Amino acid sequence: MAAPSLTGRFIRMILIPILATTIAVIWFAERSIAQLGLALAAYGVFTTLLLIVTADIERALLLASLLVIATTLASLVKYSHSGLKLIVTDLPLLFAGTTPFFFTQYPLAVAGVAAGTVVLFAAATATVLGIDGEALPLAARLTLLCAASICLMVAWAAGGGNAPFQLIAAERRCFFSAFIASLLDARSWVKFGGLDFSDIAHEPLPLMDAVPGRIADFPDIIVIQHESIFDPRLYGLPVDPAIDAFLSPPDGWHGRLNVDIFGGGSWQSEFSVLTGLSSASFGSSAYYLFKRGVGRFRNSLPDALTALGYKTALASSCRRSFLNYDQFYAAVGMSERIFTDDLPPPFDLARFETTHSDAQFLPAAIATHMAGISDGAAPRFLYALTNFNHGPHNRRLTSPGQSDDARAFAHASLAVPHYAEYYARLEETAATWKQVRHELSAHQRPTLIVHYGDHQPVMIRRIEAKLKLPPDPRRQFRTFYAVEALNFEPGRFRAGRGADLDIAFLGTVALQLAGLPLDRIFATRASLIDQCGDGYFASVSERKRRFHRTLVDLGAINLAEPS
Repeated sequence: MAAPSLTGRFIRMILIPILATTIAVIWFAERSIAQLGLALAAYGVFTTLLLIVTADIERALLLASLLVIATTLASLVKYSHSGLKLIVTDLPLLFAGTTPFFFTQYPLAVAGVAAGTVVLFAAATATVLGIDGEALPLAARLTLLCAASICLMVAWAAGGGNAPFQLIAAERRCFFSAFIASLLDARSWVKFGGLDFSDIAHEPLPLMDAVPGRIADFPDIIVIQHESIFDPRLYGLPVDPAIDAFLSPPDGWHGRLNVDIFGGGSWQSEFSVLTGLSSASFGSSAYYLFKRGVGRFRNSLPDALTALGYKTALASSCRRSFLNYDQFYAAVGMSERIFTDDLPPPFDLARFETTHSDAQFLPAAIATHMAGISDGAAPRFLYALTNFNHGPHNRRLTSPGQSDDARAFAHASLAVPHYAEYYARLEETAATWKQVRHELSAHQRPTLIVHYGDHQPVMIRRIEAKLKLPPDPRRQFRTFYAVEALNFEPGRFRAGRGADLDIAFLGTVALQLAGLPLDRIFATRASLIDQCGDGYFASVSERKRRFHRTLVDLGAINLAEPS
């Protein structure tokens, strides 16, 4: 055998330090003895699979180490931007039309991933070309692969399969083993092209009796989804009186809201509000629900309101071509769907798309609602979707000289420029809402307004780092909700601090606060609030899972493969 090259001798010299580093990386990624066996067994399978190709143990060990490091780092990047770890069904998202979004919204992360890829590829190339180890016989390599595979399956079964990882999906541990568990889960592959629903029992739950309404005159209902808005007080940061009145209206009902997402994917929050379900229940399909879910969900919030005589309308801050909004909203019962390319003058679409300002969009959306009122006396439901406070927060969107006081207030609370930009946009939203609220109140028409934050922005990672906050996997999924009643008769609406609530219950609570009747499905969903009110998907309630079975049996959820 030829003498090893200088590169080969060098890599052999650092073989033990690299293996030690890999083990350290595995422990850092796992931080859990319970799943450490699965992670080490997976590393063994990686090694023996590569051994089939490389023939020598040195290169196989090093290349497997690089794979572990690459998987762990990719999972950490995803967690930083979504609050969830990497799983195998995330990989097709690279081909789902979202790649340009990552480049524009998270350029530093993309640059880091690109640089890391170059480094890992260079290390892999040096390993393949620089090591000239002794080849093992094919029979020995196959035997090692079989033994490693058996160890992996034993570790997988002993650890409880994929179920434990679903419960810790938002925790800062088990980054590598979570990916391996998803890789071994048959449902990741069997249902990949369909609609999986994990949170369901075998036996149905009998539905509750319908609940009669408390009033004869139904109020208008306006639900506003405020993009990427959360309550800074969640992180111990103060707010000024204007923003306090926006987040916690003194005459309203308000509290913290638990959502399924972090950093993006607003349509998953919209899905929960409309259907009363958690998007997380649909696993790998959650991201695609606006496409795969068209026509599969009945008895939505718009359906229930239509049955009560309401006219329903969507006002979206996106163009009609976005994602699949028009088709999905039509399928869940939204009869009128208005997008930014539909809004008439004086709304300026080109100007709006430079900032997505709430000061431009919200008055235009409410104007469409008011125009609808003049066309008839029927009660109306408006669902307005804003987009102003989405990241990145490294560029100034408010006009020069505007919101300087808000920026100074935020900077005095926390010296993080991204937070100052977030707070300045929040101040504009609060001021715009105050104006819109006044106009609605002057109209003398009873109106219930629900507004909430769809998810937290990625910017909060900077807040956590600056404040040195301890890890809290639930905190990153907390936003706010506030309900206000305009022109209601005295005593008809209760105000004050509400309970922490999961977004899946927000539509049901809106019906209750409006005093509207609840059909048997909504009445049954309302009965679950006390049991799993602030964590719908996380709840282990068997009644909830049986309720889901009832919805499937009744055809309110259609899981059948499309024809």
